[in-house]
Amino acid sequence: MTDEWAKSEVNPLDKVIQYYSHFDEWGRLDREPIEFLVNGHHIQSHLPNHGRVLDIGAGPGKYSIELARRGYQVSLADFTPRLVDIAKLKAEEAGVASRFDGFHVADARDLSLFSDGEFDASLMLGPLYHLQQAQDRSRAAKELYRVTKPGGVVFVAFMSRIRLFTTSVHYPEAWKPNDSAAGLTEFFQTGAFNHKDEGRFTGAYYYDIEGIKPFMESHGFECVKLIGSSSVAGGMSAEQWDYWRLRGEGEYCRVLQLLIEASESPYILGTSSHLLYIGRKG
Repeated sequence: MTDEWAKSEVNPLDKVIQYYSHFDEWGRLDREPIEFLVNGHHIQSHLPNHGRVLDIGAGPGKYSIELARRGYQVSLADFTPRLVDIAKLKAEEAGVASRFDGFHVADARDLSLFSDGEFDASLMLGPLYHLQQAQDRSRAAKELYRVTKPGGVVFVAFMSRIRLFTTSVHYPEAWKPNDSAAGLTEFFQTGAFNHKDEGRFTGAYYYDIEGIKPFMESHGFECVKLIGSSSVAGGMSAEQWDYWRLRGEGEYCRVLQLLIEASESPYILGTSSHLLYIGRKG
């Protein structure tokens, strides 16, 4: 390949950067609170009492800032420069910037700025579903393994193929090219999704649920559990959430606790848009 040809190639992740440079990811986690609450519960339940944590694919830093509040020393990294800038600003506003070892623009496939076994725990809550090529997903998993201490815990997000298939069947015009039998067939076979409508969520890879544990095991991790981050409340509207909030703080909190408990049922994995794999470095 000539240098001229290489320069003319378009980085397949450019659209991912473009998307997250305009999308309000912090606001999404506020508008859809169950994902953050469920993930946060399971992350806190499996973290060591103290230590150094890597958050790669951290977005605007919502998880990182909560971990910093709880006393962990955090290294934050994301592929989108705008999100790293937002995370740094949010950490300063929250008064926890001193708990961060750095705010880095980094690619999950190349974490060479970090040493082997540097972190007691690592979060990768996005990169593996934005890498559409198998070799890239493998590189990211290998880097996650390398930078985590032996016995260290990892938290990795996946998106379910069967869930997007279901959503596409229900709302085909919102998920082009999954608005035809041919489009659905190709998606079901490959797991790759690129939205035809400009500016929509794109550049993603959706996993067969039964393949997640073997994939992580093949890269040296031992599964602790796999949970449905959205529980059974994924896709609830603001009005639906308001119903439970208006019933009072006590009842609202009890419903949230029930949703957290439901997240561990293996029977809801296919209904959850996001899944959280919890494992240990062997």
